[in-house]
Amino acid sequence: MRSTLRGWRRRALAVAAGAAVTATAMVAGVPSVAAQEFPAPDEIVSSSNMKQVAHLPPTAPLVGGTGTDIAFQGRYAFVGNYLGFTIYDIKNPKKTKIVSQVLCPGSQNDISVTGNLLFVSTDSRRSDDSCNSTSQNDGTKPYWEGMKIFDISDKSSPRYIKAVATDCGSHTHTLVPDKKGRSVYLYVSSYSPSASLSNCQPPHDKISIIEVPLRHPTQARIVAEPNLFPDGGNPGDGNPWPNGTSATTGCHDITVYAEKDLAAGACMGDGVLWDISDRTAPREIDRVQDDEHFAFWHSATFNNAGTKVIFTDELGGGGAATCNAEIGDERGADGIYDISGRGDNRKLNFKSYFKIDRYQTDDENCVAHNGSLIPVKGKDIMVQSWYMGGVQVWDFTDSSNPKRIGFWERGPAADPAEGGGSWSAYYYNGYIYSSDLGKGLDVLEINDPRTNKAKGVKMDELNVQTQGRYGR
Repeated sequence: MRSTLRGWRRRALAVAAGAAVTATAMVAGVPSVAAQEFPAPDEIVSSSNMKQVAHLPPTAPLVGGTGTDIAFQGRYAFVGNYLGFTIYDIKNPKKTKIVSQVLCPGSQNDISVTGNLLFVSTDSRRSDDSCNSTSQNDGTKPYWEGMKIFDISDKSSPRYIKAVATDCGSHTHTLVPDKKGRSVYLYVSSYSPSASLSNCQPPHDKISIIEVPLRHPTQARIVAEPNLFPDGGNPGDGNPWPNGTSATTGCHDITVYAEKDLAAGACMGDGVLWDISDRTAPREIDRVQDDEHFAFWHSATFNNAGTKVIFTDELGGGGAATCNAEIGDERGADGIYDISGRGDNRKLNFKSYFKIDRYQTDDENCVAHNGSLIPVKGKDIMVQSWYMGGVQVWDFTDSSNPKRIGFWERGPAADPAEGGGSWSAYYYNGYIYSSDLGKGLDVLEINDPRTNKAKGVKMDELNVQTQGRYGR
């Protein structure tokens, strides 16, 4: 998601709280709204089962950058930012503290970790591959974009060790373990080619696959560039906002369930299920389109059993107000798909849509965005970001009848010059961590009988787009 979040106006707390109370009252099983005391200018409202337990605002040298994705390892959280990334110590989540920050500009800076390695995506043209690079807007001149690799064996002093250029840059990437434990692969997703860009020529129906030898990460290199859409994918319908569907010119995000040799791709105009038993040659099993309701297939999440996929529609690119009555409940939402059949006969079967029920004002960017499972055995429960719509926890165990559990939101950006809202909200070892576009890191806690069993599940590492199985 390229952020376009600027110029959002402040609303009155009474309006926010009143709208939230009205919406919540219509949904059975969702606790009542509780306004929370927190320093102005935030206008925090939440369900009574969720609360904020820590907040770390942006600090130099990353002030003014856009907060992005999160990865976890042990007692640490790694949070991307358009200006670099931050490593937080979350041993005591309520007293989260900064360990180190790295200034290394390049939009998205989507992030993942494994062992002593950290990977970040660069999806903007830079003068070179260093962290001292400058923007290179002229795509006909030499430029660099792609993947960067850091050694994080010393969390207080990350060390930049390798860069790999990829066509059209790296909007997002997905870490995929090999089957022998010797390497990891990075599935690099990028899109929007142009004849004016020397390293991003159309057509662009592929991903780049980088192999990283774990013992020799500086030998990382592209080993495959599979064409995922030999038929060109969804051509798009050419209709204007808010009813148009994007043409497929690459993928936005891919989630893998490596243990099951499956991947789910959110690829602009298409949702795809692949067999990745051969890590360098994804093979399509099934593909779905929904031109009536989906504008931009943005991300994907498997349930724990690997029998469902949640696809999100980023209507408006994250910069528009889509959580209102005008847009309705079936656009800018999640689509829930069950996987039926076996082997090559598996199919993605649409079951229902899910969207937050709290209408936001027309000044607030709000749409389905990044989330993760909450590990409750036998249930399918997810926490998810909705930009200025905040953080939502919901249950899709019954694919045809998803249920809301709780929410937290801070209200619109107080400063018209700021971006705002939650980019990623992930559950890790008992707490929810939310990366705000403009206001830093929030640590949230949910106390609800439907989710409390998850507190007993402890993970050593979490890259949300690299799903593993819990409750063995």
